Amino acid sequence: MTQRRLLIVAHAPSANTRRLRDAVIEGARGEGIENVEVVALNPFEAGPEEVMAANAIILGTTENLGYMSGALKDFFDRSYYPCLEETQGLPYCLYIRAGHDGTGTRRGVETIVTGLRWRAVQEPLICRGDWREDFVAPCRELGAAMAAGLEAGIF
Repeated sequence: MTQRRLLIVAHAPSANTRRLRDAVIEGARGEGIENVEVVALNPFEAGPEEVMAANAIILGTTENLGYMSGALKDFFDRSYYPCLEETQGLPYCLYIRAGHDGTGTRRGVETIVTGLRWRAVQEPLICRGDWREDFVAPCRELGAAMAAGLEAGIF
């Protein structure tokens, strides 16, 4: 079977957001996933070359002033036009660590990926409110589902 590449671009500025990112990575590299290479980068490390080399992408961001993190916005600013014609239909999903409700953050990301014509393959995961330990397991499941779907050729 052909090796597939799952790119994770996640802004994780705190211990808790690093736990969420690490859970996504752990899920994506989980037991039974053999033909998916997982590449995890922070938004400042990732750019159009990494996106174009990926078969699917997971985006992770904090909610900052009702919007995505500046780091993720910077990633999009650098990647949008080089990727515009090259990555149409790219399967993606999104998780948000939101201190409030995350709706502005979700809307901001979805506006950009709609312009890129990427294809959402899971509902966004929004971890709302004060930190809770039960945010970790759904992030792990999100990573596992993306890797399993990619490996199975579902997307």
